[in-house]
Amino acid sequence: MQFIDLKSQYKRIKDLVNENLQAVLESGQYIMGAEVAKLETMLSAYVGVAHCLTCSSGTDALLIPLMAWGIGRGDAVFTSPFTFIATAEVISLLGATPIFVDIEKDSFNIDPELLEKEIEKVKKEGKLTPKAIIPVDLFGLCADYEKISNIAKKHGLFVLEDAAQSFGATQNGKKSCSFGRAAATSFFPAKPLGCYGDGGAIFTDESELFETMKSIRVHGQGSDKYENVRIGLNGRLDTMQAAVLLAKMTIFDEEIELRNAVANRYNELLSGKFAVPKIPSGNRSVWAQYSILAESEEHRQSILNKLKENGIPTAIYYPTPLHLQKAYSFLNYRQGDFPISEDIAKRIFSLPMHPYLTEKEQNTICELMI
Repeated sequence: MQFIDLKSQYKRIKDLVNENLQAVLESGQYIMGAEVAKLETMLSAYVGVAHCLTCSSGTDALLIPLMAWGIGRGDAVFTSPFTFIATAEVISLLGATPIFVDIEKDSFNIDPELLEKEIEKVKKEGKLTPKAIIPVDLFGLCADYEKISNIAKKHGLFVLEDAAQSFGATQNGKKSCSFGRAAATSFFPAKPLGCYGDGGAIFTDESELFETMKSIRVHGQGSDKYENVRIGLNGRLDTMQAAVLLAKMTIFDEEIELRNAVANRYNELLSGKFAVPKIPSGNRSVWAQYSILAESEEHRQSILNKLKENGIPTAIYYPTPLHLQKAYSFLNYRQGDFPISEDIAKRIFSLPMHPYLTEKEQNTICELMI
């Protein structure tokens, strides 16, 4: 059994993937070929925003907007401690300071009420200048952007949607990647829309921001490749990955439907026995992961052991919140600072989740757990 079944997906689109890759090989345009521009046009239309800028990874998709906004030393950027390190890493790479805010116990996303309290606390202390918020759309579910946007507007902060796990999700009729001043997603192979290597994309409605990010993506380029008007990086998506994503987009909406069917079956089988995911009204998840809560750390380990003995793969996202990671020891956070994140980290685990998981496989998984 596969945790994420990319082979079954490939069988469905094998001919189109191979045809697209062959076209790139014949064109010889491996960097910024025609497929890249075609993909950007397709993705911006899908999300419903003016601009899409593809890039080399989900991490660079987070980094580039922060660079464009001039985020740096002395600035505070607010985000969740319950996420992959890339979210906070890009803040630190620019010399800014990540300020962690605990999560909601049901959605696992940043808690807007605690967010505002933390912003006001940082303002009162006066040591850092609040500049931006990076909400994380964890496991495929959008954060509460109505509340977050109101907070950001009140305090004059940028919002950068970390949609690495949520491309294709919706909230109140709007697609993921359409929230905030900019949004970043990842095309890492395991994501709901993944390529066959690293890749990412940035979305915005702001033309001036788009042009700045476009320059940053290619070494701060100006009118030509040998004019450099700002410090940038090498953040391009290669043409081969664009070709793969163009093929995958032909079945993406159907795969979202299938993912939701799988999630619904899990919920029916496990509800009342585990704390299953709750999707707030007006939201639709793309289920990058299907994560549930055990009663305790010991309970979780016993379940994981039993599933492993029967050849069923599992994962823990995330075993250690960022504020307790060695890399962030300099921020002087302590155990107990973010109790919800810490509690969930001890009890959460993820089951196989992909569009091609059969009802029989799900029954087998759940029977072993109950």
